[in-house]
Amino acid sequence: LEEKTLSDRIRLLSEMEKEYEGFSKAVKIVMRAAEARTLSGIHGPVGNLIHADKECSVAIEIALGGALQHIVVDTKNDGKNAIGLLKQRDGGRATFLPLDTIRGRSLRESGLENEYGFVGVASELVRYEGKYGAVVENLLGTTVVVEDLDCGIQMAKRHDNRFRIVTLDGQVINAGGSMTGGSVSRNAGILSRSGELEQLEKKVDKHNTVIERTFKLEEAQAVMQEQIKVANHRIEDLEREE
Repeated sequence: LEEKTLSDRIRLLSEMEKEYEGFSKAVKIVMRAAEARTLSGIHGPVGNLIHADKECSVAIEIALGGALQHIVVDTKNDGKNAIGLLKQRDGGRATFLPLDTIRGRSLRESGLENEYGFVGVASELVRYEGKYGAVVENLLGTTVVVEDLDCGIQMAKRHDNRFRIVTLDGQVINAGGSMTGGSVSRNAGILSRSGELEQLEKKVDKHNTVIERTFKLEEAQAVMQEQIKVANHRIEDLEREE
């Protein structure tokens, strides 16, 4: 039963990923045009190119905000072509991040890792292909993730509100001192979805490995039993000959 539930959930989440569920109309238009090869140089929206562990997915999702929907492209020209297509189809607006021009940003604060409640710099808490390093650092390189709002307030005070702080449950202390917060749905997000999909696929792989090993052991056992049977027959033959 668990196996069926797992595969059903994987199928549902994969379908949502494939259909760009949760992304804007503009993102869907660009991605479908890329799949149909009407546009080239399109890598995909940021939300599909990075992965975060469950513990950090809410913080990363809040830290990225609308940038989850930004589309990574090879060059400025690819971005220009995609903008042209959106204009032509009255498809809404999107932001494009060309890999040939985007530059990473990083914090110049020292000793942050020793601060109480420090979880990590947001750009270091996500997984992604190496070629997207500058994009991730541009969007998350100057944001710090902390355990809770109390830790965040103390840290912001000590560092004169020079950088943005996000808590694990999604509260934000912006650079400059303003605060944004409230309740956050823990399961509705694009990153939460891709994180869950990743975990379920690992679970299935593990399950399949166990089944494969069991099957190999059973095979080996059957071969051994066959060999024992042959050996016993041989012994019986030899005893008869005597």
